[in-house]
Amino acid sequence: MSPATRRARSRVLAALWATSLLAGSCGGAAPGGDGRGRAARGEANRADGGRPAIATTVAPITSIVANIAGERADITGIVPEGTNSHTFEPRPSVAELLSSVDVVYLNGLVLEEPTKELAEANLAAGAEIVELGNRSISEEEYVYDFSFPEAEGKPNPHLWTNPPLALRYAEVVAGDLARRDPDGADYYRGNLEAFEGVVGELDAAMRVSFATIPEGRRKLLTYHDAYAYFARSYDWEVIGAIQVSDFEDPTPREVADLIGQVEAEGVPTIFGSEVFPSPVLEQIGREAGVAYVDVLRDDDLPEGPGHPEHSWLGLMRFDYVTMTEALGGDASALRKLEVRNVAPDRAEYPQ
Repeated sequence: MSPATRRARSRVLAALWATSLLAGSCGGAAPGGDGRGRAARGEANRADGGRPAIATTVAPITSIVANIAGERADITGIVPEGTNSHTFEPRPSVAELLSSVDVVYLNGLVLEEPTKELAEANLAAGAEIVELGNRSISEEEYVYDFSFPEAEGKPNPHLWTNPPLALRYAEVVAGDLARRDPDGADYYRGNLEAFEGVVGELDAAMRVSFATIPEGRRKLLTYHDAYAYFARSYDWEVIGAIQVSDFEDPTPREVADLIGQVEAEGVPTIFGSEVFPSPVLEQIGREAGVAYVDVLRDDDLPEGPGHPEHSWLGLMRFDYVTMTEALGGDASALRKLEVRNVAPDRAEYPQ
């Protein structure tokens, strides 16, 4: 789709939203309620030079941004938790929110294109889109794999499941906010330093826990290819993913190949998602005679907004405790980790 076509498509969406308001039939709520309260506050804040108004996409990114921005910004997520972020298309009403913010923090790496298109068509003068993934790694670091083949030109976008890369996201956010809000530069820097400490604690606990997994068992067959960068940093092997590049179920031949690979490589456990149940993955586990654990999540935070576990750190600990224990390891070091935010998280997370 050409840039001109994308802009035209987004203008049509915005027009549809406006028409629905005039007709009195806006039908359902936009993210964080309907987004209009935050939109109005964002416009007022920009007018008087006040606190930054921020839009984010998936919940882990919202949490990382909240850890850096803390009380100095209004943050509204766009992508509801439990939604497939690769195929999510924002409601036209999100256009109002986007027209009121100073910055939109996206993951980038071609993850949230419909949201990016809507933002490009509706951001106010001076507002910007910041693609965190694109600023965190170079093209030489891109990972292409089963679900994200290089031939399609879309690298695996799941950087946030790798703690060192999540820290890079935080560094980009802290630098960007300090530029927009110079009076808060020391505050953002302090939060970044505290977040770096949290990431360091998590990294250490992960390495201690992973070292207890029996040799040859750090192998992942998952519902979704969300752990490629994590695997590269922590010496795991990704066997494959059930969700192929078009986000449909794999073919019978692909299923048969995965069953054969599980059997040949001695994979003890395969991992599914509690958000996106996969009968195909369950079938592979049954036919290969291995355990099937269906509780992983890659962008749906545990618990609910306001709970300490409802955070990027809570998500990482949950997933890596689950993986460690399912593969025969001891996750005590991870379980002892204090899950916390380094700054107040008052972001709006659409559910």
